Amino acid sequence: MLKAKAQCLCGAVSIMANQIDPKFTVCHCDSCRGWGGAPFFAVQCGTDVVIEGQDHIKEYDSSAWASRSFCAECGTHLFYKLKESGAYNMSVGIFSDLDGIEMDMQYFSDQRPGYYCFANKTKEMTKAEIMAYFASAVSTTTKE
Repeated sequence: MLKAKAQCLCGAVSIMANQIDPKFTVCHCDSCRGWGGAPFFAVQCGTDVVIEGQDHIKEYDSSAWASRSFCAECGTHLFYKLKESGAYNMSVGIFSDLDGIEMDMQYFSDQRPGYYCFANKTKEMTKAEIMAYFASAVSTTTKE
């Protein structure tokens, strides 16, 4: 696991992520591409995250299983947070010194448009696989 500090463009929000998985993911879903104009490159940071400037963060409830957050001052996309676990998936680009990471997984690979591709060999999950995974996670929490 890696440890690194991140911040938004204007510096109103700073984040210390203490358990970053060095294998990052890329999401090609319509929401991620619409949110940032490109696929979302994210490092999984778990829940051991310290955020300063919380009052500058705007949160959007983007799905049944997660929310997206950004800096209300400068608009920097900060993270995607899972509702069930509280785990953070932070934007790779907000970390200035994040060495030793590698692309490991591509989500919604069947929604990846034809105008870009990556040479990296990674695992991939389709929309149907992702929806089945989160449907079981959401139904488990609603039954308890």
